[in-house]
Amino acid sequence: MPDFPIIDSHVHLTDPKRLGYAWTKNAPSLGRQVLPADFIAAAAPVKIDRFVFVEVDVDFPQHLDEAAWISGLAQADKRLAGMVACLPLERGKAVAGDLDRLRHHKPLRAVRRLIQNQGDPDFCIRPDFIAGLKLLAPHDIAFDICIFHHQLPNTIKMVRQCPEVRFVLDHIGKPGIKAGLVDPWRQHLKELAALPNVHCKISGVATEADHRNWTREQLKPYIAHAIETFGFDRVMYGGDWHVLELAATYPQWVEIVDWVVDGATREEKRKLFRDNAADFYRLDRIS
Repeated sequence: MPDFPIIDSHVHLTDPKRLGYAWTKNAPSLGRQVLPADFIAAAAPVKIDRFVFVEVDVDFPQHLDEAAWISGLAQADKRLAGMVACLPLERGKAVAGDLDRLRHHKPLRAVRRLIQNQGDPDFCIRPDFIAGLKLLAPHDIAFDICIFHHQLPNTIKMVRQCPEVRFVLDHIGKPGIKAGLVDPWRQHLKELAALPNVHCKISGVATEADHRNWTREQLKPYIAHAIETFGFDRVMYGGDWHVLELAATYPQWVEIVDWVVDGATREEKRKLFRDNAADFYRLDRIS
């Protein structure tokens, strides 16, 4: 377990009385209200310095309402230091109005549009999506990439078209751990990591395995490959709580990541568990 307070780059908060989450019908346990205090309690005894909220695929068109709600929570709890808001980038340049509204929220640091659940395999390389992405760079707003492993080839094409945008890959690209798949995810991850404007979150790994029968030995090669491929300067720890609860407890996940990097230096561990997230998401920036 890290002997210093960590910064979690990937936390979900929900309020079903305020917002709609149709996707939770397939996972009822995730449809409850989850607030910052609930996260801190679930993380114990792990000490959380700060954390970044990541959008939770609210029903459209509630993405702006979600951002406003999170911004309000951040005013009351300074540990909620950054926000990754939802932005429908497929609208292209027409999404500029929504982006301007999001930018009024001080915690905004990045946006995300889920690619993983899109029926169109070319969703993220359509001209309008690319045009929407290019709106982010002038404001130093990053983009969280959430995909399944088979979507990595088009993701690489997307990133190559936007060298001015800062990207972070969520959940190490969701490899097919449950099926025991390693390739071609392993090679595709190397191709993505070769692009210097991409970082990687060490998150969401246990939930890609069999939720009830995974072992840490099964998860280790995937985590280790992601860290080795991106290097300690471009990886950041993410809890993916409360989705994490489908497969593990919060302390379990921290212990697994810490176990995988047992031979790392203290400086490398600090980069992984706090410093890189603070830097990537500009958490020390005065808004």
